[in-house]
Amino acid sequence: MRPESLFPLFAPIATLKGVGARVGPLLERLAGPRVRDVLFLLPQDLIVRRVSKVASLVDGGVQTLGVTIDFHQPPARSGLPWRIRVFDDTGFLALTFFKGYGAHLAERHPPGVRRIVSGKAELDRLGNGFQIVHPDYLVAEARAADIPALEAVYPAVAGLPSRMIRRFAAEAMGRAPELPEWQDGAWIAKAGWPSWREAISRAHRPAGVQDLDPQSPARRRLAYDELLAHQLALGERKRTQKRLVAPVISKSVRVQDAKAALPFPLTGAQQRALSEILSDLASGERMTRLLQGDVGAGKTVVALLAMLAAAEAGWQSALMAPTEILARQHFDTVAPALAAQGVRAVLLTGRHKGAARAERLAALADGEALVAIGTHALFQEGVTFKGLALSVIDEQHRFGVSDRLKLQAKGGAVHMLAMSATPIPRTLELTVFGDLDVSRLDEKPPGRQAVATRAAPMGRLDEVIARLDSALRDGAQAFWICPLVAESETADLAAAESRHRELALRFGDRVGLVHGQLGPAEKDSVMARFVAGEVAILVATTVVEVGVDVPSATIMVIEQAERFGLAQLHQLRGRVGRGARASSCVLLYDPPLSEAASRRLDVLRRTDDGFEIAERDLELRGGGDPLGLAQSGFPAYRLADPLAHRDLISVAADDARLILARDPEFSSPRGQALLILRALFDWRPDGPIGWSG
Repeated sequence: MRPESLFPLFAPIATLKGVGARVGPLLERLAGPRVRDVLFLLPQDLIVRRVSKVASLVDGGVQTLGVTIDFHQPPARSGLPWRIRVFDDTGFLALTFFKGYGAHLAERHPPGVRRIVSGKAELDRLGNGFQIVHPDYLVAEARAADIPALEAVYPAVAGLPSRMIRRFAAEAMGRAPELPEWQDGAWIAKAGWPSWREAISRAHRPAGVQDLDPQSPARRRLAYDELLAHQLALGERKRTQKRLVAPVISKSVRVQDAKAALPFPLTGAQQRALSEILSDLASGERMTRLLQGDVGAGKTVVALLAMLAAAEAGWQSALMAPTEILARQHFDTVAPALAAQGVRAVLLTGRHKGAARAERLAALADGEALVAIGTHALFQEGVTFKGLALSVIDEQHRFGVSDRLKLQAKGGAVHMLAMSATPIPRTLELTVFGDLDVSRLDEKPPGRQAVATRAAPMGRLDEVIARLDSALRDGAQAFWICPLVAESETADLAAAESRHRELALRFGDRVGLVHGQLGPAEKDSVMARFVAGEVAILVATTVVEVGVDVPSATIMVIEQAERFGLAQLHQLRGRVGRGARASSCVLLYDPPLSEAASRRLDVLRRTDDGFEIAERDLELRGGGDPLGLAQSGFPAYRLADPLAHRDLISVAADDARLILARDPEFSSPRGQALLILRALFDWRPDGPIGWSG
């Protein structure tokens, strides 16, 4: 139940004065559907208006002047601006207007009247002195007080200028109530932070540019409030999950036998992760763990052993992958190892129909098959497990929350092991996975080759192709990733098809092409030929999953690498270097490189540690959506900046843990105030943790 004190902030934005049928949808798209959302839309910049005279105008400066209207100069022909010449006791100035405001201007500002004008002064390119194009203000002297010396600048969209948003934000600010203090008094005093009401007021009414700094006391206070609300929701969700009584899986004889049968020893990181998972499974509490590691770090082997432990205890497991290609790859890897221990696995995807599907469903329903590997088909209607105890979600960020819950619903209090090959910076791990226990695979398994990485300009394309020709003669295979042309599958596909044609002229039918518009059967056929060695060069767009394990693929060519993010480049590079042969990655770029692109490519040349690369990527990209984490469950913070405020993340997590340990029912005075904080941000532990209006 939402506290009554917050009702004004959770009113629809249509209750704000001036928000009607036209403005409402624009404002909702920019901020959100509630008054609170407008309140949390903070200004990005500050206009400082300096009082000036014409003779002392500064080019590019925002200045305010008292002037007299001299005359109006209508445009000589259509498309030219309307100009008003004005003057003060030091000189003349032109006010320039486009879009046919002339008649209105002439009526409101006749020659001889005194006016106050404010806006950005610029030198006319034709040498006619200073002009102000579309002044921010042109008012009578009696309204001079309407022109603020300091003006906060808000994000804007077409049809909704910053000044209009500032008016809505001011009204939302007027509805913000005084709320009880939810932060620890000693912590507030030590940090030198204002109260919540004062902090939000200072954010919307900055006294200077220093108040826009993310490290200002008001901004840090607001960021910490949001981070603490999020960590409390994550902590409560984790606590709720732990309370569920789950199947006890404690046997491990087959696990030890399977480990001994592996052709390679587990790394220390794999041993550690497996121990943590087996401990969770034996605890009687529901496991919710993330297994995180680079491409090729050995996550599948750890998952295999966990599923084998469940099978030994008589329970079933399901491994769900986002694509048929990956599901089949997992099945080909896992099924033989399970069969060697007497455990049957079945593959279930959308392509299985008729008798083949019925046989698999029967094997799962009667418990004859203890492991199911597949895609979204695993949680479809008609799929029944006799005793599902463990769900493994590969590339978990590719599935929605509802998808994961549907698979969980196939059993009771099912243990969940999520896997991700997208390294998350350690400083952000708590924001993304605060409700999960995390195991990291930060060691390379035996046999993994370091990938020699170099960058070359696109002008050396012929040289790269010549070297590729030589490598192919020695039996090598290569991925060729085409550039991200636009946020369009059609445009990306055109680039890939063009490159495929050019390479096919030289290498013939040994060049394959995969992209998102291919049907599953066609895609599988090309990939199968690549795995079999019949295709030597696989040309691909970035929208297609090329995560199949092809140990003979030793070359990765990425065109126009400067267009890719650092984490994405690292993920692509991880597709090679899986066999015994030396591997290489060529980053082709269009010169000249920007400083940021140059730094990205330099980081990739210097290290292949995915976690270090994730940290560097965060630093290079800054806030916003680092690493594309919006697709990875990354919270949509409004007041906290994950880069600028990352020092506060761990503090908020520690604070949340203490609160939940000492006052789990939120019964103390601070606990009651924290319930208001949680309601203010509307992060609920019983649903998807994010903005919900």
